[in-house]
Amino acid sequence: MSKKIIVIGGGIIGLCSAYYLQSEGHQVIVVDQSNLDSGASYVNAGYLSPSHIIPLSAPGAMKKGLKWMFNSSSPLYIKPRLDLDFLKWALAFNKSCNAKHVAKSAPVIRDISVLSQDLYYDIKKSENFSCHYDKKGLFMLCQTETILEEEVKMAELAKNLGLEAKVVNAEEIKKLEPNVEINTIGGVYFNCDHHTTPNEFMTEMKAHLNEVGVKFFINEKVEDIDVQNGKISTIKTDKQKLQADEFVLAAGSWSSLLSKKLGLRLLLQAGKGYRIDTKNTTEITIPAIMAESKAAVTPMNGFTRFAGTMEIAGINHDISKVRVEAIANAVTRYYPNIVLSKEEKDNAACGLRPVSPDGLPYIGKSEKYNNLTIATGHAMMGWSMATATGKLVSEIISEQNPSLSLIPFHPDRRF
Repeated sequence: MSKKIIVIGGGIIGLCSAYYLQSEGHQVIVVDQSNLDSGASYVNAGYLSPSHIIPLSAPGAMKKGLKWMFNSSSPLYIKPRLDLDFLKWALAFNKSCNAKHVAKSAPVIRDISVLSQDLYYDIKKSENFSCHYDKKGLFMLCQTETILEEEVKMAELAKNLGLEAKVVNAEEIKKLEPNVEINTIGGVYFNCDHHTTPNEFMTEMKAHLNEVGVKFFINEKVEDIDVQNGKISTIKTDKQKLQADEFVLAAGSWSSLLSKKLGLRLLLQAGKGYRIDTKNTTEITIPAIMAESKAAVTPMNGFTRFAGTMEIAGINHDISKVRVEAIANAVTRYYPNIVLSKEEKDNAACGLRPVSPDGLPYIGKSEKYNNLTIATGHAMMGWSMATATGKLVSEIISEQNPSLSLIPFHPDRRF
């Protein structure tokens, strides 16, 4: 049965939800407070990475976070602040930082990432998208024996989960990436990973959705939500009121603010990431993570992107020059012949990623409202998990058997 559905949020999660809902014959409206041309969906590293099976809340993550708390250039920066929502999130995050949680979460992350990777490619083929999509794999580049040992363990875990991974030395890396000097003692090569140019996919997806009748209300901020008889009836933006049968909350880091209006306990923090683009480097052909610095390298269509950091400091779009410089310095440490210019660093951009305490997204219906489906909390894996999330949202609302178990993603789960 066709339903009228409002998707709150026009990032990659919201657009993929709209795509699959429209494909099932539903009438879809997307509402977003932005112009749909910026944010995490546009500045991310473009990875479709089943290899990223370890959640952010891994053993030792909180210890590192505390150690780095007063170092604003650290890979993970958690700004100390007296805020009740942050403190609740921090306690839940710390509780999740254990080996048992990793062992339980890794197969879940693999499954949704592999499904999402397949669905990206299916969309590109079936809709004749021309957007960039490459299957070049991913390096984890290491400069110290300690980090190399950690990455080798991660490779073994990945292989045990059926993913393609192999340990490589510096000479083998050179053979795979011969045209650029890389300062590394070795690392891991994940042949299972793919990569994209995000703004190209976003542009084509928006155009497609417009063509098939999805309505967009952009530059409209949702200010209130009306509830009648235990169901959401209306959302109020700063410009109008909108009614629907079903609602999808896919507003990224802003989802926690909107969920408060509904009395939901959705623990979520905004995790800021940065990117620096350059058109002066074309030698890099294989994406890489610079393991010690936690920064990413992606050869995109016509330019190379360097991205990284996780800055948990509330909802803001302030650009920290210290953190931009940290990424730029990491690039030169690993790729000695690449020096990013002042102009490139001045043009750095950021995006906010919604981070749940346990590193798993929220996907599903809260028990409090049977016409609200939540799809947020993907942290750094939003791009990797987006198409699968959109399909799951559509299956939930269309009352179909889900492609994956929804239990690990339940919005009402306790930490």
